[in-house]
Amino acid sequence: MARRVALVTGAARGIGRAIATDLARDHDVAITYRTTDPAALLADTPDVFPIQADLREETAPAEVIAAVIERFGRLDVVVNNAGSVAALPLETADYGALRDMFDTNVTGPMAVLAAALPHLEAGASVINITSVNARLPPMSAPAYGASKAALETHTKAAAKILGPKGIRVNAVAPGATEIPEALRPDELNQLFIKDTALGRIGRPKDIAKVVRFFAESASDWVTGTVLDASGGYRL
Repeated sequence: MARRVALVTGAARGIGRAIATDLARDHDVAITYRTTDPAALLADTPDVFPIQADLREETAPAEVIAAVIERFGRLDVVVNNAGSVAALPLETADYGALRDMFDTNVTGPMAVLAAALPHLEAGASVINITSVNARLPPMSAPAYGASKAALETHTKAAAKILGPKGIRVNAVAPGATEIPEALRPDELNQLFIKDTALGRIGRPKDIAKVVRFFAESASDWVTGTVLDASGGYRL
C-alpha cells in the first residue's frame, strides 16, 4: 500500500515542525514555509519536501497543491498550521495588520482546502490548527481570537459539506505552548501554568500527537470537532 501523503503549512518551526516531524515517520510529507529557513527540520527529516510560499498570495495555495501532486501524485492529509498573531488593540483599526492576520489565519486555510479538494478522496483528513483563544479571547489580541474563531466555524461548515464524500475536517486548539524559537518570559509562563490543570506549559509534540490522531483511522468517526490541546487551560 502506498504511503499516505501529508501537507503541513507553516512547518519550518514550532508546532508545525513538530507535526511534520511526527507525520514523517510513516507519511510522505510536504511543508510550506514563508521566511523561516527549514534547514533544522530538514536536518532531522531529510525526506520532507519543502515549498516556499506566502499563502496570503492569491495564487500560492493552488501552486502549493500542484507541487505536492507533482511530487507525490496524491494528497491524503492537510494540516493548516500556518498562522499569525499580533497584539492589535481594540482601539486600533490597522487595516493592513488586520488583513494580514485574517489572510493568514482564515483566508489561507480556506484557499488551501479549496485547492486540495480535487485531489482528496474518501478517507482524507483536514486538520486546522486554531487556538483556545477562539473561545477565550485574549484582551491583548482580540483580532487574533476572532480570526481563530472564524477558522473554527469554517472547520464545522467544511465537515458538514464534505462528510458525504468521506472527507473529515477537524481542528486542534492549542493552549499556551512553548515554542523554542520564540520563548516567553518565565513570569508569563508561570501565569499560564497557574491556570492550567496539568500544571505545565504545552510542548509542540503535545499538539503533534493530537494531529496524528485526526490524521489516522483511529478518528474515522470524528468530524467537525474542535479538540482543545491545552492541558486543561482555564477549566
